[in-house]
Amino acid sequence: MDYIWIAIAFSFGFIIKQFGLPPLIGYLAAGFALNAMGLQANDTIDALSNIGILLLLFTVGLKIHFKSLLRPAVWAGASGHMLAIVLLTTINSLVLAYLGLQYFDGLDWRAAALIAFAVSFSSTVCAVKMLEERGELRSNHGQVAIGILIIQDIAAVLFVVLTSDTTPSLWALGLLALPLAKPILNRLIDRCGHGEMLTLAGFFLAFGAGELFALTGLKAYLGALVFGMLLSNHAKASELADTLLGFKDIFLIGFFLSIGFTALPTVDMLFAALIMAVALPIKAAMFFVWLTRLQLRSRSAFLAALSLANYSEFGLIVASFSVAGGLLAKEWLVIMALAVSISFVFSSVLNSRAHRLYCRYSQFIKRFERSGLGHPEAHLTADKTVIVIGMGRVGVGAYEALLSDPEQSVCGIELDKARAEQHKIDGRVVIAADAADPDFWADADLGKVELVMLAMPSYQDILATVNQLHEAGYRGKTAGIAKYPDQQEALLAAGVDEVFNLYAEAGAGFAEQSVHLLGKS
Repeated sequence: MDYIWIAIAFSFGFIIKQFGLPPLIGYLAAGFALNAMGLQANDTIDALSNIGILLLLFTVGLKIHFKSLLRPAVWAGASGHMLAIVLLTTINSLVLAYLGLQYFDGLDWRAAALIAFAVSFSSTVCAVKMLEERGELRSNHGQVAIGILIIQDIAAVLFVVLTSDTTPSLWALGLLALPLAKPILNRLIDRCGHGEMLTLAGFFLAFGAGELFALTGLKAYLGALVFGMLLSNHAKASELADTLLGFKDIFLIGFFLSIGFTALPTVDMLFAALIMAVALPIKAAMFFVWLTRLQLRSRSAFLAALSLANYSEFGLIVASFSVAGGLLAKEWLVIMALAVSISFVFSSVLNSRAHRLYCRYSQFIKRFERSGLGHPEAHLTADKTVIVIGMGRVGVGAYEALLSDPEQSVCGIELDKARAEQHKIDGRVVIAADAADPDFWADADLGKVELVMLAMPSYQDILATVNQLHEAGYRGKTAGIAKYPDQQEALLAAGVDEVFNLYAEAGAGFAEQSVHLLGKS
């Protein structure tokens, strides 16, 4: 039976991927297909789903700094948008109830408010998955979007606590002392090395945090998120997240399949869900306008809004509690599952074209930007001859090697602001900027630049940056990195002059550096 789930999930995901869409759309369709075949979710699917979400939130926490939650664009962006959505959706639901639309007919103001509260959340799983695939978790808009999701998750946890039969125990207050455990956790990660023990430590901490929070009456998912945040400043945080990446993606398939097992829809339920889905562009537009009012640049607000243009799995939890309490008809759980699934498809398609949409409509989008913001990053100056984009391990190695040539003036560009600041402290010339931002290149002086080295971990980011360089009129040479031959071919086809295959050519470089040892005793 498990083989059937795996086969159908793979088949649907594979077919969808051939159309250039995210495989998660296929997994959602696979869940409904399995349900239609008469199969039911069992403990295996539920276990995969829970493990996937725990690992997801733990890895999100590894990339979040607590200070980012204190930004007005985050806490005010989340609370202000949620309040507006709840108010407008409540009114809209009551109007549809007055018109006698099926499933809306008979709703009172409390039921309408619960539906509105359910659709005010955005999906942490969906948004983070899309940001991660584009390598934008550490970007400004990525950090804002994730911060808003965390605030929403906290609101969802409070709802569950207030509406469930169980309440947090007094021991939950002891969790406020968790920051005191940071030295112990840091020491533990240090002693794990770099192999399978580090991966196992990630599982142990994610599951252990979940169990600890669950024992005190709080959500296990919140525990995984908090423990990840406690380790976010550790030197191995990125490495730990990378080791868990493949496991997390596999286990999350169980979550997407489980949505399809919620119930089989009827045509009338699908129609009600489509009415809710029509509001998705409005939800995204409200996020965009509100974030620009909170001093966020138009591009960051636009990309963050697209990431949040979906409904959340927490909406299913709200609907479930409401149905159990007799406040909503049981059909609403199915309608919410359909609305969440449709929103995932809508958001995935939209976000796969996010940067192209911004480039196409940038002049219109910039009209919403508040005056005087300007571009937050430093500008490239005319005296640089080589630019290294992506100051991770590969980028730093290239930067240091170029310094040995006194005729070259080198500058690094790094998306992660914290990492960029550390490079500056270490004496490197590094700009904190998003290389995929066309506004950055529009202000850059590329007159003397002879070579741009693209050392970003995602080859999609390299493709996007090459396109921005061409749009900015850059005529110098470019070099990039790739992990696989098909990526290498794609970069060469896009106009990158030289592509270094990290795996294939590392051995050649190793031999070249070591050959001088031959013949020596």
